[in-house]
Amino acid sequence: MATVLLVRHATTALTATRLVGRTPGIGLDDAGRAQATDVAQRLAGVHLTAVYSSPLARAEQTAAAIAAPRGLSVRTLDGVGEVDYGRWTGRTYTQLRRLRAWWPVMATPGRVTFPGGEPLRDVQRRAVDALEQLATEHRVVDAVVVVSHADVIRSVVGWYLGAPFDLLQRISVDPASVTVLSMPRTGVVRVERVNDTGALGPRP
Repeated sequence: MATVLLVRHATTALTATRLVGRTPGIGLDDAGRAQATDVAQRLAGVHLTAVYSSPLARAEQTAAAIAAPRGLSVRTLDGVGEVDYGRWTGRTYTQLRRLRAWWPVMATPGRVTFPGGEPLRDVQRRAVDALEQLATEHRVVDAVVVVSHADVIRSVVGWYLGAPFDLLQRISVDPASVTVLSMPRTGVVRVERVNDTGALGPRP
């Protein structure tokens, strides 16, 4: 079965302070570059056959840190791109928490469409579709990295766990963490790890 390692991008100067969303040109900060190098080292024991990335700079730079030591190129995968947060894009979390609409995002995200943006259910659908397509394209022994974003990754995990959409905020997805899916071409997808920040490699 193909193994898909979902990696959240490493930090930028605005991580945890501002919802940058699809704002272009926001790359990793110094701490983020160190995190990206670290996750590449943590994955050193995994034989990767391909590295994919969301089309945003912070994801591409994280993916490049993983791909370059292996002589791999980074392939863009639009389906795992960041959520379109619409008019919330660029606002600070302090500003957003004051909005009445913030609490439905936390409590009932399955009913939320961001103003001028997209519904979170559509995010889940496009991301799962993209991963299912990868599972059909790669050999059963392949391991591939897909670098994406927190809300995208937690929505994918929720889908494969069969978790109600409104519980997805309970899933933590830290910067540079790794979530592992075993994806046979047919049959049950298994969630092997979630939000892993330790060393990864072959099982003993």
